[in-house]
Amino acid sequence: MKNKLKIVGMTSGIIGFALVIIGIWAMVFTYSNVSRENIITGEDASIPNTKVAGPLTLKSQADIIREHTLKITQGKTYAEMPRQIPKLDTDGKEILNEKGEVVLVDNVARNTWITATTLTTSINLALLAYGLSLLTILFGILSISNGYIFCELSKKENN
Repeated sequence: MKNKLKIVGMTSGIIGFALVIIGIWAMVFTYSNVSRENIITGEDASIPNTKVAGPLTLKSQADIIREHTLKITQGKTYAEMPRQIPKLDTDGKEILNEKGEVVLVDNVARNTWITATTLTTSINLALLAYGLSLLTILFGILSISNGYIFCELSKKENN
């Protein structure tokens, strides 16, 4: 039993150490990749005029992008807007073609949602990467502590 506890303890410690290293690497990797984009939060963000790099600034930037997009689309999301809208003249009246039908054009506000969704998805993936990195580090620490306990138990098994 002593040898089994010692083997399990050492294995758990090694795996824990590897998890901590991997978690730290993933956190540094995420930070480096986000930082190199040189994104600065907006003046009206919850964390204004700050370089986006860590989880808090990422969340702040994602929130402000959504808020700005909702202002542009008058509170409507992508799915709530038509794909095409009537083309308007300078007086705001619908333009008709030769057959008397309304001329339709792409809905620019709806296309704005595509861009906003792409940006916020990237930001949210970076947030997720930070969370998973932290979770990996925590599991590594837990595994190291379990390994230590098993090794200590293997010493007491001898007495």
